[in-house]
Amino acid sequence: MAMAEMCRELLKSKGYTSDVVTNGKEAIERVTIQDAYTIILTDLVMPDMDGIEVLKKVKQQNPKADVIVMTSYGTVTNAVEAMKLGAADYLTKPFKRDELIIVIEKILQHQRLEGEIDRLRSELGEKYTFGNIIGESPKMKKVYEIISNVSNTEATILIQGETGTGKELVARAIHYNSGRKDNPFVKVDCASLAESLLESELFGHEKGAFTGAAKDRTGRFRTADRGTIFLDEIGNISLSVQAKLLRVLQDNEFEAVGSDDPIKINVRTIAATNADLEDRVEKGLFRRDLFYRLNVIRILLPPLRERSDDIPRLVSHFLSLHNKKNRKKVEGISREALSKFMSYHWPGNIRELENVIERAVILCKGTMIEPVDVPLYQEKIGSIQDLSGKSLQTLMDQVERQIIINTLELTHADKEKAMKILNISRASLYNKLNKHKIAGLLPS
Repeated sequence: MAMAEMCRELLKSKGYTSDVVTNGKEAIERVTIQDAYTIILTDLVMPDMDGIEVLKKVKQQNPKADVIVMTSYGTVTNAVEAMKLGAADYLTKPFKRDELIIVIEKILQHQRLEGEIDRLRSELGEKYTFGNIIGESPKMKKVYEIISNVSNTEATILIQGETGTGKELVARAIHYNSGRKDNPFVKVDCASLAESLLESELFGHEKGAFTGAAKDRTGRFRTADRGTIFLDEIGNISLSVQAKLLRVLQDNEFEAVGSDDPIKINVRTIAATNADLEDRVEKGLFRRDLFYRLNVIRILLPPLRERSDDIPRLVSHFLSLHNKKNRKKVEGISREALSKFMSYHWPGNIRELENVIERAVILCKGTMIEPVDVPLYQEKIGSIQDLSGKSLQTLMDQVERQIIINTLELTHADKEKAMKILNISRASLYNKLNKHKIAGLLPS
């Protein structure tokens, strides 16, 4: 009892609150009634119920509670056994007062870190729940229904939709509502990597496998083991990489570049594309057998122009988001500005809408977003009459060029910010800058 009182007084002097009981049975009764104890300090040798039994029962009652066992020199072996059963630490008597405080503070720091990890995991899960896929239109309700049905299965998913429709958001919602949610979600942007780099990125390589392979590389599939891999813009991968990917989907194994040793994995695959894969199959650009493997469950995301009833909800969502992000207090959007949104065709879909709202929030001088605050890209490239006689590819290039220019204007030519807003890789951004001859137009 003298040891217990000494420990209580020591803890009190350091600002900690503690309770003292005289035996193991009383300790278990206290823990059963009140689960607020985060650390239990118990002697190892006690009458009636020893410290090992206390440890077992505490862990059954409250698995998150940490137990420290105190032991004399002759029972250190028992302390090691206690550690195997889940004890957080042990102290050999007699111990210095500072030793106890050091052990307790180390455990409390670990608990704080675990709490932060749990909080972040919870926030991440909430971010990608269905509630964050905004929309009540019939086509979106169909998407929700499919996500709900497939999330907790192991089915391979193919998500198809135009650029900016939210394919990655749907992929993450599936992952974070599945049994794999506590394991990695690994995204690969297949469009931004050259063929030689993509194979190594996906499957890894051994040191010396090719020029420049100075050390082993794990690869994204192994990183995603027991989790989900998201292959974005899968329509861009070469036939040789397609063959290797097909084997992964069929047999759950592959070899790293430069190795003959098969690597077994347990990964769920979600693929996405804005391309017409059936057309690419017919043209011999995409393997038919791989298409069938990917197309177990297909989710078609509608473009924003086909779900315009959802625009007011999306505007409200992005307005709240970017007010908070940019420390602004824009109260809403005028009827005239919203009418302008409702009649616009949104070639960049939800991503374009979010960019326009963010720009408006930043530049708006009043409390309401007005039409003058939302110059739309169609207005900058000309009216429908001005576009007649031009090919679809030419029109798409014009829109893409203007989107990039406006994004760079918004970010004051900060390419890192532009990459994040456009959701493209560095290589992809620089390729588009060169393609559209934009670099020379940027502010110095």
